[in-house]
Amino acid sequence: MAPSIDPAGVARSEFLPDPALSRTEMESLQRELAAAATFADDHGIDPAAVAIGEPADLTDGLPDARSEAGNSASPVVVGVDQAFLTPDDGEDRAVSAAVAIRDGAVIEYASATTPLSIPYVPGLLAFREGEPMLAALDGLETEPDLLVCDGSGRIHFREAGVATHVGVLLDVPSVGVAKSLLCGAPDESTDERPVGWRTPVRADDSVETADPDTASTIGHAYQSRQYPNSRRVNPLYVSPGHRVSPATTVELVEALCAGYKLPEPTRIADAYADAAKRDAA
Repeated sequence: MAPSIDPAGVARSEFLPDPALSRTEMESLQRELAAAATFADDHGIDPAAVAIGEPADLTDGLPDARSEAGNSASPVVVGVDQAFLTPDDGEDRAVSAAVAIRDGAVIEYASATTPLSIPYVPGLLAFREGEPMLAALDGLETEPDLLVCDGSGRIHFREAGVATHVGVLLDVPSVGVAKSLLCGAPDESTDERPVGWRTPVRADDSVETADPDTASTIGHAYQSRQYPNSRRVNPLYVSPGHRVSPATTVELVEALCAGYKLPEPTRIADAYADAAKRDAA
């Protein structure tokens, strides 16, 4: 059974993802959502305050959650990722995982499993997978100060990727971290770049809600990891979801990466999603 999302628990319930909408209606809702989003800093989080120096060792499983870890006044960063199930009955389900981190330590886990009622359509991810994401986040007792989502934010055809959708719904600062570029155009070639390299991704004709003549920066390509002798690792594509600027987004992601390609909140959430998937199978 799908987890129940209480509209009273979200800040903007009019933007709750509804798979019953037509594609045209979904796209229209995304344009309204983008207009309601804030792509500027409104959070007070110093990237240095959330920086993670040592990666979690996932060799023998997930790190234990320690609710007392870290300074209680430090910002809580929550990573969100998903895995997917196709059981024998043919009903596809999403397994969403939320991991709360404070001062580099996991303080809480929560997950949710929800049937998927629409197929995958590029640009409409939140309508397919938003409900389990929200349900997993609703399962946390800890209030997030920053959400890090596996997916796009403003780098989106209508500037309303899943990180924007969830961020606006909950009115929580959020960033999107994607492994591939959905739309827009990087200022420079992304091939074989060293660690720490970045370049703006600007709106082009594929971004319906932005004027390409203004060359709006909608995110960045960021090289979080690279092999020392062979530059074969592709960059991440990071973009603001809500209440974060493009420039601060890349600084936050850089602070949260600890030697791996993915930032720690989504790297651990990815491992947790796989574990939750095994339990749900």
